[in-house]
Amino acid sequence: MGKTLKLIQNDPLLKPFETAINGRHQHVLDKEAELTGGGKATLSDFASGYLYFGMHRTETGWTFREWAPHATEIYLIGTFNNWEVKKEYALTRLEDGKWEIDLSPTAIHHGDLYKLIVRWEGGEGERVPAWATRVVQDGHTKIFSAQVWSPDKPYVFKKKNYKPHTDPLLIYECHIGMAQQEEKVGTYAEFREKILPRIAKAGYNCIQIMAIQEHPYYGSFGYHVSSFFAASSRFGTPEELKELIDTAHEMGITVIMDIVHSHAVKNEVEGLGNFAGDPDQYFYPGARREHPAWDSLCFDYGKNEVIHFLLSNCKYWLEEYKFDGFRFDGVTSMLYYSHGLGEAFLSYDDYYNGHQDDNAICYLTMANEVIHQVNPHAITIAEEVSGMPGLAAPVKEGGYGFDYRMAMNIPDYWIKIIKEKIDEDWKPSSILWEVTNRRKEEKTISYAESHDQALVGDKTIIFRLIDADMYWHMQKGDENYIVHRGIALHKMIRLVTASTINGGYLNYMGNEFGHPEWIDFPREGNGWSHKYARRQWDLFDNQNLTFHYLGDFDAAMLRVIKSEKDFQATPVQEIWHNDGDQVMAYERGDLFFVFNFNPVRSFTDYGFLVPPGTYEAILNTDNVLYGGNGLTDDTVKHFTIPDPLYAKEKKEWLKLYIPARTAVVLRKTE
Repeated sequence: MGKTLKLIQNDPLLKPFETAINGRHQHVLDKEAELTGGGKATLSDFASGYLYFGMHRTETGWTFREWAPHATEIYLIGTFNNWEVKKEYALTRLEDGKWEIDLSPTAIHHGDLYKLIVRWEGGEGERVPAWATRVVQDGHTKIFSAQVWSPDKPYVFKKKNYKPHTDPLLIYECHIGMAQQEEKVGTYAEFREKILPRIAKAGYNCIQIMAIQEHPYYGSFGYHVSSFFAASSRFGTPEELKELIDTAHEMGITVIMDIVHSHAVKNEVEGLGNFAGDPDQYFYPGARREHPAWDSLCFDYGKNEVIHFLLSNCKYWLEEYKFDGFRFDGVTSMLYYSHGLGEAFLSYDDYYNGHQDDNAICYLTMANEVIHQVNPHAITIAEEVSGMPGLAAPVKEGGYGFDYRMAMNIPDYWIKIIKEKIDEDWKPSSILWEVTNRRKEEKTISYAESHDQALVGDKTIIFRLIDADMYWHMQKGDENYIVHRGIALHKMIRLVTASTINGGYLNYMGNEFGHPEWIDFPREGNGWSHKYARRQWDLFDNQNLTFHYLGDFDAAMLRVIKSEKDFQATPVQEIWHNDGDQVMAYERGDLFFVFNFNPVRSFTDYGFLVPPGTYEAILNTDNVLYGGNGLTDDTVKHFTIPDPLYAKEKKEWLKLYIPARTAVVLRKTE
């Protein structure tokens, strides 16, 4: 018997499933050996398809290549030949379904539009090349075409060898198009000029950009991808995206992208749906081809050419644009034949019952390997809801290699208790359990809400708390009870979520200041309006409104978190909870967190047993600066009081006044 993998050593409950875990691990090793010629190359070497396929300027002109094993003829058509099929633009078939054409330097030019005419037995069709790195949409016809992109002066990155900040990772989830105040589609340039400074000032050290890969329908939020190697042209040019990333790096902001490898749009002309008369060229055959819930197509992760396409896609964004990593969308959907639909995931048996797609597991593991070979400091995050063990554990330990996994239970929990429980039934023991319930060896990204909770048909936390009163009572001096309650709980919810992280924290753009209403992209049902596909920054900027209280508190909260070295690695030590009082306390390093969720009862001289010393308040949700009542004097130093009963434990009493529905953070100074 070989040595037991560390994943199992760390969690003995996995021992009964050792055979399955070892089998998955061996599957990865075998596939890697197959793809790298037994280790003669690296996976990163293998994942370089973007350097071969697609349109490339060469020393002698241009070369274009495509993979289309089912095709019988392929022609380049475009603005350079009046969109007509001509023999001089016919591709030559090579081995293994590859096609190629060499062109003179003057045959095409930077900026030319082009497509393919692909013919197969029994049919033909226009296609946007699968490896196209620039795709644009005609403003009148709405038709997508590839565009030759080889500027004479390509963007040169100023910031070299940027290393992401992960102490801790504080993520600002954002969308380029809806980041502007105006009712329109925002641009890369506008985001760089107007939004990056806001993010830096707010204290976030990472942006997670949605909807980068080209997608035909703007309202898909970028999740129905058609061109996987093309940065969406609706926001600007590749050079402008590169400048945005470079500028972020110069500001100390890490940039990761939301990458969609879990499915693809069904479109055939501008997508991969039926590229060369073969619906299964990139996708699973039969019943597994279509995603039952997403109206999209599922990649065949068992096909080497598909693995090559997707791994090359990971490497491309790292190398070409200097992204610092990825948040992988829809990982649960990839892991299970059921896509996780209708599954309860109540025990470990549910992870090893034969309902898992070992090909997808193998692909995800290799993707993490490639990404970290290209950039050892890169960040990978899995959006995964089932709780699959080992997802964010190192590959060598039997894991799948992600650096972080999303703590998707936390936003679901907040929605549930806001919707279903009156304030008097909020239990601190339940809250603390939910925000710290995770596999100790795997880092997570905690969040109270993301873009998912802001979509039309759902509600953000602030909107659930305040609802219609947001329209009438957010003016300073005109707040009613509902607004005061909403502001107080919004701060407390975010503080308990952010202060209990074991890896990172995420916020969706604008939610830090309680952005009102929902996200609804322009569509036929709303008259193609951008009213709800933008961010109303003026609400935060207006000092006469209460929104800035929340944004100011959020920034102060992040400063506190960053003030403690290795905050995310410092254990959360519970000091106290009392569900009757609705009070709880915990410490991290020299920071001491106290919450009173009680809606009506304030407590005087509430005692906590803590290490002896002097404690000073450094953040208080009740501070008038953050829309509180200012019922405590935070300039007062708090000295612990000895108690002979606890002398051996080296604990003393810290007595505090904690008003109803408030939280305070204290630092031990002596």
